Amino acid sequence: MMRKSVYVFLSCFLLSGCGMIDYHPYDVRISGETEVNAHNIERIEANCQGKTTIRFVTMGDSQRWYDETEDFVKEINKRNDIDFVIHGGDMSDFGLTKEFLWQRDIMNGLNVPYVVLIGNHDCLGTGAKTYKAVFGPTNFSFVAGNVKFICLNTNALEYDYSEPVPNFTFMEQELTNRQDEFKKTVISMHARPHTDVFNDNVAKVFQHYVKQYPGIQFCTAAHTHHFQDDVIFDDGIHYVTSDCMDLRAYLVFTITPEKYEYELVKY
Repeated sequence: MMRKSVYVFLSCFLLSGCGMIDYHPYDVRISGETEVNAHNIERIEANCQGKTTIRFVTMGDSQRWYDETEDFVKEINKRNDIDFVIHGGDMSDFGLTKEFLWQRDIMNGLNVPYVVLIGNHDCLGTGAKTYKAVFGPTNFSFVAGNVKFICLNTNALEYDYSEPVPNFTFMEQELTNRQDEFKKTVISMHARPHTDVFNDNVAKVFQHYVKQYPGIQFCTAAHTHHFQDDVIFDDGIHYVTSDCMDLRAYLVFTITPEKYEYELVKY
C-alpha cells in the first residue's frame, strides 16, 4: 500500500510540475510575430512610394542594452520626420532565442517600420536559425522611393565557409533585380570590410560589386560600437558606422534628389 501511495504521489508531482519545465535557451521556439522584415518592408515601400526625398535612421548593437533601446524607441516616436529604421545587427548578445524576442518586442513599439540585419553575436548558438525564423533571410533588399537598399550578411567569421559570406551571387542578382524602380543605392551590413569578422580575402571583390550599383550613395554598418565615417577603399564611397545603444546615439540620413546628408543624434 505504501509503495502504491508513493507511485501516486510521484505521478501527481510530475504531472503538476510540467508547467514548470522550461525550454533550453537555444531551443528555437518562437512566440509572437515572425517574418518581421518582410512585413515591415511592405510598409516601407508603400509609405515611400513616389517620394524623391527619404529620411531614415540607422542604429545597432542593442544587445544587452534593453533600457537604452526602449529609450531609443521613445525618442524616434517623438519625431514625425522618419520614414523607417535600419537596425544594423547584434540584437542579441549570446544568440539566445529570448534575446531576439525581447528585442523584437521593444522595436515593435516604433511608430515607423524597421528592418534588422544579422550581426555576428546573432550567429552564436542557434542564433542564426532564430534570426531567420523571426526576421527572415540574412540577405534581403527593398526599394524606398527611388533608392534601393541592399542588406547583407557580412559575418564571415561565424560561418567557417559553410555558406558564402558575403554572398556575391545575391549581390550580382540585385544589380538588375527591379532595376526600373531605383536610381540610387545604399548598402547596409553589420561588419564592414577591414573589421575582425569580415573576410578580407574577398574585400576587393566586395568593393568591385559595391561600385557597380547604380547611384551608390554610401554604405552603413554597425559592429564596432563607435561612430565612424571612413572611405576605406580608393573609390570615394563612405562607410558610416553607428554607435552601439549603450552610447545612446543614432544616425539620421536624408537622401534628396541632389545629395545626401546625415546627423549624429544623442539622446
